[in-house]
Amino acid sequence: MEDLHLDRFVAAIAEQHHGVFAVHHLDDTGASQQVRKRRLAQGRWLSPYDGVFRIAGAPPSWKGDLVAATWAGGDRAVASHRSAAAVWQIPGGKTDALELTCPRWRRARHDGLVVHESTRLDAIDITVVEGIRCTTVERTIFDLCSCVGPVRVDLAIDAALRRDLTSIGALLHAHDRLATKGRRGGRRFRDALASRTLGPLHESAPERLVARALVRAGLPEPDAQHVVRCDGEFVARVDLAYADARIAIEYDSFEHHTGKIALVRDSARRNALTTAGWTVLSATAVDVRGECRQLARDVRRLLAPKAASHEVA
Repeated sequence: MEDLHLDRFVAAIAEQHHGVFAVHHLDDTGASQQVRKRRLAQGRWLSPYDGVFRIAGAPPSWKGDLVAATWAGGDRAVASHRSAAAVWQIPGGKTDALELTCPRWRRARHDGLVVHESTRLDAIDITVVEGIRCTTVERTIFDLCSCVGPVRVDLAIDAALRRDLTSIGALLHAHDRLATKGRRGGRRFRDALASRTLGPLHESAPERLVARALVRAGLPEPDAQHVVRCDGEFVARVDLAYADARIAIEYDSFEHHTGKIALVRDSARRNALTTAGWTVLSATAVDVRGECRQLARDVRRLLAPKAASHEVA
């Protein structure tokens, strides 16, 4: 292949794979070893790993580094754990490290990589997202159970379900295949699935953290994404609610609750809820960092008259 055609071919491949290409692409071109060595010697190509290349001057990216790492790991290497979670854009993901899974007999040994060995890496566990070979969302969540806390696992499940990346049935199927006795992360995965319901999902991770904090404070679990109606007419959908006591809890994020338009919109909603007889409480990131202690006290105080009326009855 002529040099110009080779460069165009390589550029097209790199464009599809976040700026990198591999020796198996070059094999398809018939480019000789001499041509390849000359490109490297001239600094036109860079080689972060054996058999993996980047065009000099191409902007580096985390996704490109991850693609390069999976190719360096062999045919069965995939992005996994926190790297795969970052690819799927679910909680628990990290982009400051490259995390792979390979079968034990094909383990990649390279500096700067976190490599997990697994003899149980089946075709059903592998997919391609944005040109990156990685674990499926179900396998990713299972693997997260071995390296992040239960709250992150719970949030990852919520996010994946909310975005229709998976289903309860698919997660249960993954549990049956993967959560065998003694397998790392199996118990946490099992507990996360056992504690789930098929009710409404929390709109965001902070709302779920608020709900968990209230439960840890000894309060009942609030309803998520509760629809408030008055005389059959829609009033609002609130983040969290204790419907029997007409208590609504709204998570106020800086991103979605700033500016004049947002102020007018939120004020109108709160006024409508108040008119309908609801008490509206707010939660912020500061509350979440403080385990929502003051919010829990406020909710407990508002629930007390309701509990007293039940005792009298």
